[in-house]
Amino acid sequence: MKKIIIVFICLFYFNFLSSQSLIDSAYWKISYRYHWQKDTLTNTIEDDLLFLQIGKNLSKCYSYYSFQVDSLVVTPNYEKKVWEQFKQAMDTEGYSSPGYPHKRMRAYVYKNFPYGKMTVTNGFASQDYLYEDELNVQQWSIKDSTKTILNYPCQMATSNFRGRQWTAWFAPDIPVSDGPWKFGGLPGLILEVYDRGSQYHFTAIGLQKVESEPIIFSETYVGSKKFEKTSRIDFLKAKKRYLINKSGYFQMETGIDLSGGQPEKIMRYD
Repeated sequence: MKKIIIVFICLFYFNFLSSQSLIDSAYWKISYRYHWQKDTLTNTIEDDLLFLQIGKNLSKCYSYYSFQVDSLVVTPNYEKKVWEQFKQAMDTEGYSSPGYPHKRMRAYVYKNFPYGKMTVTNGFASQDYLYEDELNVQQWSIKDSTKTILNYPCQMATSNFRGRQWTAWFAPDIPVSDGPWKFGGLPGLILEVYDRGSQYHFTAIGLQKVESEPIIFSETYVGSKKFEKTSRIDFLKAKKRYLINKSGYFQMETGIDLSGGQPEKIMRYD
């Protein structure tokens, strides 16, 4: 029975990969623990597991949990499976349970794709978007401080990047100018990076040399099942409007009014 389940999972994973576009093959795969402060008033911390695949021509950074959900979507009876796992998690851990399949960091970041640029897919509600961003835009100042991460000696670098002061620790012994999320541009792989106050914190927890692991361009399976092309700024403006008025977006998409006739509480987001 166990062998049948393993074969079943492998078949659906193969079908999922075959429906995607192969864009490169990875020779490094780095896993990062990513945690961020979701709510500064309640000090709510969210956790994620990110994978960074590094290939000869490009790299891809994404959430394992979001990829897990996208993989489930293409399986038969997807809604039933997710509902069963959701109910089980609620019964055992309660409403705040993280134990059911749900997306965390929704962004997929492709560096040097196309050449010299960065492609980002991201979304909110029931629509995913695609935009280009600048590659290696951080202006780093390398410092003398050092420490060891995963047995690699690392050096400190700092940068002001889009309104935040960031500190990075990179490994010169791994001559790959890359890192988690949109970070890169240093003479070595970034193994840790965080902003002042550690509201956003990425820490490498594993490095693995792989042989020809497929790097795929992940498609979207929500809403129109097509990416809507936009710009980074327009995407952020639209996401802010969504965060401020989630029930309004839900009503627009489903016709169901969750407000109960009460005005929407305005939330402020950074």
